[in-house]
Amino acid sequence: MPDVFLSPSSQEFNPYINGGNEEYYMNIIADAMIPYLEASGISYGRNTTSGSFIDSVRASNANDYKLHLAIHSNASAPQNAGKAQGTQVYYYPQSENSKRAADIFANNFKEIYPVPSKVNTVPTTVLSEVVKTKAPAILIEVAYHDNEQDAQWIRDNINSIAENLVISIGDFLGKEIKMPDTAKKGRVNTNGTNLNLRAQPTVNSAVIGKIPDNTVIPLFESANGWYLTEYKQTGGYVSGKYILPEK
Repeated sequence: MPDVFLSPSSQEFNPYINGGNEEYYMNIIADAMIPYLEASGISYGRNTTSGSFIDSVRASNANDYKLHLAIHSNASAPQNAGKAQGTQVYYYPQSENSKRAADIFANNFKEIYPVPSKVNTVPTTVLSEVVKTKAPAILIEVAYHDNEQDAQWIRDNINSIAENLVISIGDFLGKEIKMPDTAKKGRVNTNGTNLNLRAQPTVNSAVIGKIPDNTVIPLFESANGWYLTEYKQTGGYVSGKYILPEK
């Protein structure tokens, strides 16, 4: 039986107040969770950015997962735009394990969110990803992307959020979480020029940062010739062609 289905938001139409969108940042968080899950022997499935929440529910229900985790960021109603802050963990009140998961995730998230009193669990009977999955499910709104402080907090804490969510998965499953090999690093090798930090692992993706030559950076995950990394608290991707592994 697989352990957890990861369902980061596919809502690219929800812009962040300081640039980027919900789909991008929630998928960056999910990307950063993978090394922790793999180091801990926790099996996982994942949705696709091209699908809807209905597709995510179907993909989750195709296997006997022990937990369905939807990862989103929030926005206020238009009349209150930019004013709300906080984290909500939605659960299905008719599922004991959904409620248990929500309590675990909320309690752990209070350790990293700047205002712990604004981290709350919320019952729902209308959110499809919470009520229509076979597995006990929760949906976490990690913070408000239309609030400048919350949006910046997400940008600055990608790896901390990812680690915290995996710790909660471990607590729910009763599994010990092991840290990935933090010694895995790489050195930028661009012959004196800056290396582009990109929003997605493609050469056509937006440049969100510049990394100087000879800089040592963490390498969280590799896929198709790209590395997921972090530079000056901004998560993104760099081409593996310009990275020399550090011993």
